Amino acid sequence: MRKLRDIMTKDIQYVTPQDNVYEAAVLMKDYNIGSVPIMDSDRLIGVLTDRDIAVRCTASKKPGSTQVTDVMSRNVITGHPDMSVDEASKLMASYQIRRLPVVEQGRLVGYVALGDLAVHNDHRDEASDALSEISESYPPTFEI
Repeated sequence: MRKLRDIMTKDIQYVTPQDNVYEAAVLMKDYNIGSVPIMDSDRLIGVLTDRDIAVRCTASKKPGSTQVTDVMSRNVITGHPDMSVDEASKLMASYQIRRLPVVEQGRLVGYVALGDLAVHNDHRDEASDALSEISESYPPTFEI
């Protein structure tokens, strides 16, 4: 059984609470990623997604200079490196998330996207099931 440590991305791009939405968006564009973790020292304090930027910043007419902490998602669902891919896929489906930060002993050590599940042939069904469940109740509800 494959674990998240086998498929997670370990080279993680992140921003800090001092960064603004524009800087985060440029980072996301440059690295072709849909979300970026917000790190305060070693601690994961939130995640900023492309949807957060669109809904909580742009659609709310906030400027690009808005701090990432003003529009980030705060209650971050995380996995751990020894979690099975099947468990992660069920967790992602249950919480309607497409990207899962992987944390070990309080430190961010990796990131798994729904696409990471799909590129491993033996996990295509889990990725497909997760995507179906995530897409079923779109748009998701969240607190701001």
